[in-house]
Amino acid sequence: MDLFETFFNLEVLQQSWPMLIKGLWLTLKLGIASIIAGLVLGLFLCLLRLYSVAPVRFLTRCYINVFRSIPLLVLLIIVYYALPFVGIRLSSFASAMAALTLVSGAYTAEIFRAGIEAVPKGQFEAAAALGLSPRQTMADVILPQSVRIVIPPLTNNSINVIKDTALASVVAMPDLLKQATQAQALAANPTPLIGAAAIYLAFLLPAVLLVGQLENRMNRGKS
Repeated sequence: MDLFETFFNLEVLQQSWPMLIKGLWLTLKLGIASIIAGLVLGLFLCLLRLYSVAPVRFLTRCYINVFRSIPLLVLLIIVYYALPFVGIRLSSFASAMAALTLVSGAYTAEIFRAGIEAVPKGQFEAAAALGLSPRQTMADVILPQSVRIVIPPLTNNSINVIKDTALASVVAMPDLLKQATQAQALAANPTPLIGAAAIYLAFLLPAVLLVGQLENRMNRGKS
């Protein structure tokens, strides 16, 4: 067998294509759900860390530091295999989403914190002078300005979440990588893995290029 017949076998790719598309749909569903949940969790953690009472701020910092440090693969194994021993049994999708959300939320919290702290303090003082409440100040003045700052790192974090969905195969979830692995075993040929890699590239490369454009546009705005 030559290189193309082994790794770029079009017949094998055609046979495995339905499995890959099925896995892609599940990967996208898991990724999008985890990104949205991570954004909500991250913003909530960020506000607790910045504006809550001291004990809550301390606990929030602990959470963020721990979940930024723990490997996602280890967390996946804990959620899916260890929690049933304490009476908590989650499906493979729910386990993967929970692990991705917990980790993504920790990173997102730091991204939001950096964005909020980058807003000039004069904006807070101006809002207070206008008689705005803390909630109105945050919702109407600070967050709209910080969102523009955090869009590039949030997009980058979202790309990482999509890539990390590949680890969900360790909890028997039939995502894109898992389907490609099964197709490889059925065909006794690694072409499905090459196909899965090409699908990941087709979806993630435009997002990577978009992040670069956003960063360049922001840098031009600052100059």
